[in-house]
Amino acid sequence: MDTKNLRLRAHQRNIDRYEGLLKTQLTDAERKFVERRLSEERFSIATLEHTGPAPS
Repeated sequence: MDTKNLRLRAHQRNIDRYEGLLKTQLTDAERKFVERRLSEERFSIATLEHTGPAPS
């Protein structure tokens, strides 16, 4: 599996974990942190999906 696909899978696992955390009881500060990280992970996926294949 190439590096790009490995990175996409890692970001998706992080998204799944953060979405799970949002279903739990969090303080306002914790929720803001998780939401920010979720946004960053989604942005990373979108960026990777719009780039060419990773160099070998």
